[in-house]
Amino acid sequence: MSENHFYKKIAVSLSINEKQVDAVVGLLDGGATIPFISRYRKEMTGSLDEVQVAAIRDEIERLRALEKRREFILESIEGQGKLTPELISLIRYAETVSALEDIYLPYKPKRRTRATIAREKGLEPLAQLIFDQGKIDVDDEAEKFVTDDTSTSLSVMSVADALSGARDIVAEWINENAEARDKIRNLFRRSATIKSKVLKGKEESGEKFKDYFDWEENLMACPSHRLLAIRRGESEEILSIHIMPPEDEAIDILVKQFVKSNNTASAQVKLACDDSYNRMMQSSIESEMRMMTKELADEKAIQVFADNLRELMLASPLGQKAILAIDPGFRTGCKVVALDKQGKLLDDTVIYPHEQNKIFQTKQLVLAWCDKYKAEAIAIGNGTAGRETETFTISTRCGSISFKEKIR
Repeated sequence: MSENHFYKKIAVSLSINEKQVDAVVGLLDGGATIPFISRYRKEMTGSLDEVQVAAIRDEIERLRALEKRREFILESIEGQGKLTPELISLIRYAETVSALEDIYLPYKPKRRTRATIAREKGLEPLAQLIFDQGKIDVDDEAEKFVTDDTSTSLSVMSVADALSGARDIVAEWINENAEARDKIRNLFRRSATIKSKVLKGKEESGEKFKDYFDWEENLMACPSHRLLAIRRGESEEILSIHIMPPEDEAIDILVKQFVKSNNTASAQVKLACDDSYNRMMQSSIESEMRMMTKELADEKAIQVFADNLRELMLASPLGQKAILAIDPGFRTGCKVVALDKQGKLLDDTVIYPHEQNKIFQTKQLVLAWCDKYKAEAIAIGNGTAGRETETFTISTRCGSISFKEKIR
């Protein structure tokens, strides 16, 4: 997939044009930083601010990582000789990592599992008969796979052994079904609770986490600060955490999808649904939820910190005083704002104190604003043209107009 396709998606999601995305990505790839791009490359980016540039960076990194994983999965399945046009289409149109991994799961190289051992025993045909849920006698069918040879560990010793192995295979098929995993994932998002308990013998050393010694709350409603505190308790080996939806509801979702009849084979599939959820699917999707909620909590914590820092940085260093604030610049002029004692914007304009034919006019404007808005202090930004703007301000004799403090 071409980078241009990425630019179009990012542009649509951020309500900007593709040329802006292209310019930002090019600058980022060239090693430029976000502050540098937003301040010194406005002509190239269409005056995108830091937040927009950061959003482009995050999204292009996500899309590139997704595409890299997509290509790896295509190569892996093709190497197995199992790549079909339908599978290619599914992989190409997967929009998230979780959707992509669900498609890949049946083809992903596995460690030796109970289902693998059952296949080695030759029980896959029995598993398929059971999964088809036709009118069969499962005991009679299982009897055909029982062997008398006890010299190998792959022997099937009884009907119960045959049925157990067949259910292991069916359970793995259920776990690898992308639709089923998506339904269970949605159930987790909708109904999962997060439970924390204190580890045995940690009551005294974990006193600071005592509020979470026996805590339970809806996962998606859990505030970010509380979620991070619980996770910190887990990392310090004070708490244990479990995330799970109602088990009966989860198994019922699988039963409704996979149990198609009402016979002995269907009963075996129902048992496999229970086993698939409790042994494989629940822990797998719980891990996904842990990662997702951790990312959301981190983002919220960063946002709270940013908001608090913004309030602190925007607070007047002189207290409640009327301010004339100047953002210095040569070519584009100096941006000027008048603020009242509460920091409310009263007026704004642009002056050109560094152009010889405009110096006198600019001095008159600055003096008039000082008088009109009763300025008590001047704040000059510490950037390009800052020193020159300070020199101009001093030469304008602003100090004679009822204030003395000038800030750079």
